[in-house]
Amino acid sequence: MKNIIVIPAYNESENIERLILKVFSLPRSFHILVVDDNSPDGTAAIVKRLQEEYPQRLLLLERSGKLGLGTAYIAGFELALSYGYDYIFEMDADFSHNPDDLVLLHDACVNEGADLAIGSRYKTGVNVVNWPMSRVLLSYFASKYVQLVTRMKICDATAGFKCYKRKVLETIPFDKIRFKGYAFQIEMKFTAWKFGFNLVEVPIVFYDRHAGTSKMSSGIFGEAFWGVIMMKLRSFFRKYVVSSD
Repeated sequence: MKNIIVIPAYNESENIERLILKVFSLPRSFHILVVDDNSPDGTAAIVKRLQEEYPQRLLLLERSGKLGLGTAYIAGFELALSYGYDYIFEMDADFSHNPDDLVLLHDACVNEGADLAIGSRYKTGVNVVNWPMSRVLLSYFASKYVQLVTRMKICDATAGFKCYKRKVLETIPFDKIRFKGYAFQIEMKFTAWKFGFNLVEVPIVFYDRHAGTSKMSSGIFGEAFWGVIMMKLRSFFRKYVVSSD
C-alpha cells in the first residue's frame, strides 16, 4: 500500500522541516508531497534540501503564486493519482494536525471500511486547543449549519485532516469543484457523500499553530455560508454515479 500526504504550504519555513522529519519518523511508511505556492520565505528551498536525504519519499510541486487552497490540493491529488498512490492524505503544514494521528486515519480506511476518513474536532465534543472561544464557536456552528443544509451526518464539515482511498479521488470530477478557499473542504466531503462513499470521522485534538501566520480571513466564512446553499442547489441538477471500473 502506497501512502502519500499532500501538504499545501505558503510561508511555512518555521514548520516544514520539523513536520517532514516527524512524519518520516512514524512507524508506518508515508510519502509527502509539498505543494508550495512560491513562498517568499524559502519554504521550497528547505524541501529541496531535504529531498537530497529522502529522494524517494519527498516530493515537491512548485506553483507560480497563491492560487487558492482548493487548487493546491487538487494539483496535489492529481499528481498523487498519476504516481499510483493507494491512500492520499491531506493535512496542514503548521502542526495543527498531530502527525501521530495519520496512523488512525489510515487504519480507518484500511481496517474499518472508511472510503474517506476525517480527523474530526467535534465528533466527541469540542477538541480544540489554543483557539479563542469566538473562533471555536464560529467553526463549531459552521459545521452545524452545513449539517442542516446538506443533511450530511458529519460533525466537522470544515476539517482539513483526511485520508482518501484512491477510488474516491478518481471518482470526484475536480473540474466540478467550485470552491478554492476553506469551503473546498466542505465541497469535497459533500461530493464524496453524494457519490455514496462511506465517510468516517476519527476523533482528534486540533492544536492552533505555534509558529508562522494563520491564513484565515473573514471572507472564508462568507464563502462558506452562501456557498453551501448554492452547492446544495446545484446538487439537485447533477448525477452522482460511481464507475464500475
